[in-house]
Amino acid sequence: MTASAPTRDVLLTCPLDCPDACRLRVTLGRGEDGKERMLKVTGDADHPYTRGFACAKTVHYPARANHPDRPLYPLRRINPKTDAEPVFERVSWDAALGDIAARLRTLLDTRGPQSILRYHYAGTMGLMEGAHVHALFRALGTPELDETICATAGTEAWAMGYGARYAVDPADVRHARLIVLWGINSLSTHSHLTPELTAARKAGARIICIDPYRNRSAAYADTHLKLRPGSDTALALGVMHELFAHGWTDNAYIAEATQGVEELREAAREWTPQRTAATTGLSVAEVQDLARAIGTTRPTYIRVGYGMTRHEYGGTNLRAVTLIPALTGDWRVPGGGCVLSSSGAFKLNRTRLGAAHLIREDAPHINMNAFSDALKPAAGLGATLIYNCNPAVVAPDSGGVRAGLERPDLLVVVLEQAMTETARLADYVLPATTFAEHADVYTSYGHHWLGYNPAELEAPGETRPNSWVFQQLARRLGVTEPSVYWSVDDLLEAVLDSGHPYLAGITPERLKAEGSVRLNLPTPFLPYAHGAETPSGRVQLSPAPVHREAQAALNDAYPLRLLTPPAHHFLNSTYGNLPNLTRAEGGEPQMLIHPDDAQAAGLSDGDSASLESEVGRVQRRVRVTGATQPGVVVVEGTWWGLSAPDGQSINTLTAQTLTDLGGGSTFHNTRVRVRPAGTAVS
Repeated sequence: MTASAPTRDVLLTCPLDCPDACRLRVTLGRGEDGKERMLKVTGDADHPYTRGFACAKTVHYPARANHPDRPLYPLRRINPKTDAEPVFERVSWDAALGDIAARLRTLLDTRGPQSILRYHYAGTMGLMEGAHVHALFRALGTPELDETICATAGTEAWAMGYGARYAVDPADVRHARLIVLWGINSLSTHSHLTPELTAARKAGARIICIDPYRNRSAAYADTHLKLRPGSDTALALGVMHELFAHGWTDNAYIAEATQGVEELREAAREWTPQRTAATTGLSVAEVQDLARAIGTTRPTYIRVGYGMTRHEYGGTNLRAVTLIPALTGDWRVPGGGCVLSSSGAFKLNRTRLGAAHLIREDAPHINMNAFSDALKPAAGLGATLIYNCNPAVVAPDSGGVRAGLERPDLLVVVLEQAMTETARLADYVLPATTFAEHADVYTSYGHHWLGYNPAELEAPGETRPNSWVFQQLARRLGVTEPSVYWSVDDLLEAVLDSGHPYLAGITPERLKAEGSVRLNLPTPFLPYAHGAETPSGRVQLSPAPVHREAQAALNDAYPLRLLTPPAHHFLNSTYGNLPNLTRAEGGEPQMLIHPDDAQAAGLSDGDSASLESEVGRVQRRVRVTGATQPGVVVVEGTWWGLSAPDGQSINTLTAQTLTDLGGGSTFHNTRVRVRPAGTAVS
């Protein structure tokens, strides 16, 4: 593109799996070939939430959209999937879809719909290309995929106490006088919360970060509490012990809006500061200071993340923490309360979204964390269609996932915007459009704006939206269910027809004209001020949460706990193919290890080490640091295995173990050992 070529700016909502759902200003311009493409991304300066900046990841989205390895045409594999390097040939859409449909028809006729599995997650948060495209599979009667890899443990935990997931209005956070970031590195994963935190701090707020290692948010906070992984329930009960003991509870709120306080009081009674400190690894003074701060500061805002749920008892961890504001009465004060997700405020009509009305009560379910088991021959799958996800990198037991995808008898179809490791294992790679190249609708789990994107860019090459691909397959398979063939306009008409006051005045025409529309929420928004959307109508404090030690206890063979939190410059595996972002993260995945553990293993900073679990083994560069704690190893970011020295994803080490609530993933529950690379296994 020449320097004088004209450009234009458009406003679009970011599609990625992040609470911010930013409103972006995207600059488009024509290249030497005359085709328009994405040149620059920043935040919409006029948007009340996005405020003119995009995160350190998404500003680089043009490099991803224009990546030289982006698949632009349908590709068919012509060599065995077990070969180290895939070989694909370009084919027409008609040839690809015809062959795929024929093979699916054979499976349906000979082995039934249970032999076909869709696999997906949140590569796009769009209601059309991320959620509604499941309609084809429900029309065919294939198994339901339980989308459990990230949020379900937290969702179920929140629902037990509060019902719908409502959030403190982001604009009210600046009114808080105590902010607790509990199990969330918000500076890296929720960056548009940072201006609100800074405003609150300038007004006198104290910020406490509770996390097992020193990350960016911990460094930003006034106080960092480096608790032992998985001990969040114990710390929450220890805080409650002090709230009850010192009379720091709002008894009027408890009486009006909660149920089960006596059971919770009894459960907290034994969690003295001394016992809490011994269990969590904190000092008695740290436990007492945290409890005093929460008990005596109004309003207190607690922002929880999903990190604490990545343990065997992760659902209980989160539930225990989220009940604290129900004891202090912070739900009645603007800026006070606890936030996991704002998604409950989007009261859309979802009865036919994704053909939900076709889900049978007796439909078989497959937990997405058990994809490795589902791909074993004995499970009976003959085909898997993968979209909006990269399971060869992100799924637990990724070594087993890769082995399953390599089966010569399994049809693997991958819809993708990048040549991921999953795409490299496909029989067919079907090129997908990006968020600027198709229309879609977006909610958020961090704020209260509904978004709409038109298709602003012509799809490059022969890329197509997921919805187009599945509608074409549906026609070839003789599917007549009308919702399978919805347009985005059809979807908008359906989901906005809910009658809920939060959507009052939001019509398809208005949303398309304005692009980003705030929900019609009351001001101030205090969703739990008088109770909750539970069967009792109250915040449910019983059954009282109970701290339990991990069954996968550390031992002499596996003396360390592995944590795999997000990296600052990655979003899951979305940006793992951009060299500038991998360089920003150190060029290759590194393991953070405490000096005591490094010395015990005979490792020095910069060494190459073997990191081993009961599931698998990877090789990583050593970074000796006091940022972590003894007994804990941290590997930040879901790196592509292609960026690692051994070509292995970190999830080669993680097991398919599920959480206590919601069937969630236990990525932070893995026990490991380390040794210098090349050392023989005893």
